[in-house]
Amino acid sequence: MLPEGLYKRRRGHNNTPPSVLLILTNCIVLAVLIQLFIGCSTINNFFWIAIGILALYNVYNIRRNREEYNKLNVIVYIVSILIMLFLFYYYSNQPHNC
Repeated sequence: MLPEGLYKRRRGHNNTPPSVLLILTNCIVLAVLIQLFIGCSTINNFFWIAIGILALYNVYNIRRNREEYNKLNVIVYIVSILIMLFLFYYYSNQPHNC
């Protein structure tokens, strides 16, 4: 049989680390921004404004959860940012249907 307290442990999904939530938020926001604001010849200015707001959110979130970011989490965060930069340049250089 199942243990009695099995379903009580994950109440509200409070066990997801803030670093994972930040990386997922960055990936989702960047994917939406790339789809909406990268055109055939230029990049819309709202894209850069939204990226700036996302950067401010990252700084706020990292400062708020300072104890969460140990050396491994910082390395994973930096790798995720580098992967997102690569995806940005890859998708912006692809031919678009104009």
